[in-house]
Amino acid sequence: MPSRKNRKQQKEEERRRNTSWLKLALMLKPYTVVFLASGCTLVIEIVAGRILAPTIGVSLYTWTSIIGIVLAGISVGNYLGGRLADRFPRPTTLGIILLGSGASSLLVLAIVNPVAGVFGGMPIVWRIIVMTAILFLPPGVILGMVTPIVIKLELRNLEQTGSVVGRLYAVSTAGSILGTFLTGFVLIELMGTRQVIFAVAIVLVVLAVAVGELWKLRQESLAMGAGVIALLSYNFATSATDSPCLRESGYYCIYVYEETAEDGEVIQILRLDQLVHSYVSLDDPTYLTYGYQKVFADMATLKAAENPAMRTLFLGGGGYTMPRYLETVFPDSASEVIEIDPAVTEVAYSHLAITPDLGIVTYTGDARTKVKDLAGERYDLIVVDVFNDVGVPYHLTTHEFNEDAALLLGDDGIFATNLLDRLQTGRFLRSYVRTLQETYPYVYVISDYGDWTFDERYGYVVAGSRRPLSRAQLEQANRLAGRETAAHLMPHDIMEGWKLENRSVILTDNYVPVDNMLAPLYRESR
Repeated sequence: MPSRKNRKQQKEEERRRNTSWLKLALMLKPYTVVFLASGCTLVIEIVAGRILAPTIGVSLYTWTSIIGIVLAGISVGNYLGGRLADRFPRPTTLGIILLGSGASSLLVLAIVNPVAGVFGGMPIVWRIIVMTAILFLPPGVILGMVTPIVIKLELRNLEQTGSVVGRLYAVSTAGSILGTFLTGFVLIELMGTRQVIFAVAIVLVVLAVAVGELWKLRQESLAMGAGVIALLSYNFATSATDSPCLRESGYYCIYVYEETAEDGEVIQILRLDQLVHSYVSLDDPTYLTYGYQKVFADMATLKAAENPAMRTLFLGGGGYTMPRYLETVFPDSASEVIEIDPAVTEVAYSHLAITPDLGIVTYTGDARTKVKDLAGERYDLIVVDVFNDVGVPYHLTTHEFNEDAALLLGDDGIFATNLLDRLQTGRFLRSYVRTLQETYPYVYVISDYGDWTFDERYGYVVAGSRRPLSRAQLEQANRLAGRETAAHLMPHDIMEGWKLENRSVILTDNYVPVDNMLAPLYRESR
């Protein structure tokens, strides 16, 4: 048996170890608080875009509002936190602030749907600003108060002010960096946006209890604790933490739902965030809804008449409507798809009648880099279907990208892009045409209706080729295939005058103001 002296030595060593751990914990406490609080701030900022996307889409306006309003909240919070720290330099002040930040995070989940309904009729820019401010300004302000309070509590010697402030802000920034990367690369796809907000709230509440000495403020703590519990109960009761999406990925909130079209066809609708992307008939692979899809089908019919074993490369998969169409109508052809979001492809296979036996090859990744990876391959038709009026992958609109894609086309190949704009007053369509003319000697603006005075928001196909293309060619190929021709090509003389009627630019990697060009269309269409 150990002697009394040995037992005493063991207890002393254990006391020293416990004291060392306690000193370490006390030393790390302020850094842990600012690290987690700043990380949570950036988590909320990144998630804000995904929370708002199903209601107002993701656009230049959305991210401008989110970044500006969260930064404004942090700025106001820093100021208020400094004033509060001078008046009440106590750990309980920090505890109340952290508890309040957790409550404000829970409040986001509780009110996001009602707020979207209340302000749904406002002009889009004001709707984005107001919704963002109501939902995300309060947690931004409250979390912005944390660091000044921690600095005040940590300062004990004015001669070390610079060192203390520098260390805390360095750790705070490190937390912001980790929160940004962790959210964008892991948390959203792993948990879903609403669960991420919920997790942030729980972290902040636990942090408040751990470091805030809330037991010293019984009445205030009980009142705020009751508020937090009430918000938790409300969120659980209303399933506010449940994602409204069928699948939530790092890119989209993905929905699939069923409707009956005007012609009686039962169709599945694929919606990505706010954008209805595809209409799919599970029973009829040849069912095409959009006019631009019928134009693409006309071009595919022409290329299949020339080469039944044609190869088509689709940039953008979505509901895989056109690849499924081609594989059904032209079984000797080969369809390859570049889709950036693997979740979209998985949903197409699980809900939209895409099956492995169709033989569609999918490359997962960004179209710009995948096109470079495919250098040396040859395609008869390249179809770009990734543009809309909410968000345009601008790097796929530039002269440099067009040059890369042109290397994949045979001499008889066609490069065709679907885009939205106003024909007369829009600038994006004209600029895109002008840019494509730098790569192809023959460029055409094509619609399914042929009215070249129309000026409403509409989808057009812009096609480029090394050899002339005519409606007569399309009609002949479609007649042989037993289908009507949808494509109307803008006449050359009209197109020459149209190009000069409004200002346009050549889009390059160095200068590509696509979002600004589409801003009026976005505001009006929403």
